[in-house]
Amino acid sequence: NSFYLSLIFHLLKQHAVCLHRRNSTREQLRMHHLIKQLPRAIIIGVRKGGTRALLEMLSLHPAVVKASQEVHFFDNDENYDRGVDWYLKKMPFSFPHQITIEKSPAYFITEEVPERIFKMNSSIKLLLIVREPTTRAVSDYTQVLEGKERKNKTYNKFEELVIDTKTCEVNTKYKAVRTSIYTKYLEHWLKFFPIEQFHIVDGDHLITDPLPELKLVEQFLNLPSRISQYNLYFNATRGFFCLRFKFMFSKCLAGSKGRIHPDVNLSIKEKLQRFFHPFNQKFIQITGRTFNWP
Repeated sequence: NSFYLSLIFHLLKQHAVCLHRRNSTREQLRMHHLIKQLPRAIIIGVRKGGTRALLEMLSLHPAVVKASQEVHFFDNDENYDRGVDWYLKKMPFSFPHQITIEKSPAYFITEEVPERIFKMNSSIKLLLIVREPTTRAVSDYTQVLEGKERKNKTYNKFEELVIDTKTCEVNTKYKAVRTSIYTKYLEHWLKFFPIEQFHIVDGDHLITDPLPELKLVEQFLNLPSRISQYNLYFNATRGFFCLRFKFMFSKCLAGSKGRIHPDVNLSIKEKLQRFFHPFNQKFIQITGRTFNWP
């Protein structure tokens, strides 16, 4: 009997500790004024431009809190119909002085999104990360190809999808090509937001030398400079920069990042680069951001 009594006492004690911890957590939330806030900045795209890397790197900043999952509020009709309160519930807890950032690459190319975001917050800051358009298109193809291979499905070669067999010209019906025509989508966004509310991040630079790009974002978001070289270290095995938080906690992006691209016929690459060139020039003219693109 004494054994059972001591067991019951031990279980009750454990339960009391759990309740105390739960209440303490609630109390801490209340005491420290942790709240859920709508984003004051959104990474709107572009797909395969480095949106996840940018979000994770920005979360190194003590004044930035990130939504861990893509919410797809503005580009998904069903989610959007659930209302802003539903969207707010999907946001992480933060202190009042912090800013919440979320990312969904589909936002940039979805027609309804600019107006929907404008209705929520007309002064929101918009982050757009882009890569050299041909590289981005190949990366897009590679991601889809990997998904098909996992399901044992066959998939056309990149060259077969990117060139129209009838005209021998670039196939603008292929989504990976269309997404890389950045100016086409940006012009639609500019019907709702002035260019001053956009910051263009060079996704190729973010891979090779991330800190200068992150410094520019800190300035754009009016944040004090807090991200340093200490927070970023090059992982030779992965071939990418990884993140170092305080107290030596470190993190690398998922293995799906930095997939090896298939070899693409050089003449097809050059054809694509020539096709994108006038659109790139227009994009540079509108944004004032220059790139080392061919």
